[in-house]
Amino acid sequence: MTKRRIPTRRIALAVAAVALIAAAVGLWAMTHGTRVAPPESPIHRAERQIRQQLGAGAELRYSEIGQRRAVCGYVGRTRGGQAVGFVSLTSRILFSDDPLPTEFRDMRERYCPGFLTRPPTR
Repeated sequence: MTKRRIPTRRIALAVAAVALIAAAVGLWAMTHGTRVAPPESPIHRAERQIRQQLGAGAELRYSEIGQRRAVCGYVGRTRGGQAVGFVSLTSRILFSDDPLPTEFRDMRERYCPGFLTRPPTR
């Protein structure tokens, strides 16, 4: 029995065709892929959460970066109003005058251990 041999030219054409198809699929994926937005900075996230929760009249008075992308600080619910502490995490924001004072204290101690405990006086 003689062995059947595939011509080298056919193998080269098949490899070239596979490479061309792979390049076309890669190019299509790069131009039509889903776009991922760059991650929001913690300070901008806290400002967005404050606007969503308290409205446009609230003013951010002080903020500092805590642990694990947390932001702690003080916000006035109204311009010139009394300062209220907050802790902003990726998925939520909690204020010191919320009806969950123990949870706020625990979050503040966990994510911002050096954060001031009393609002600064103006």
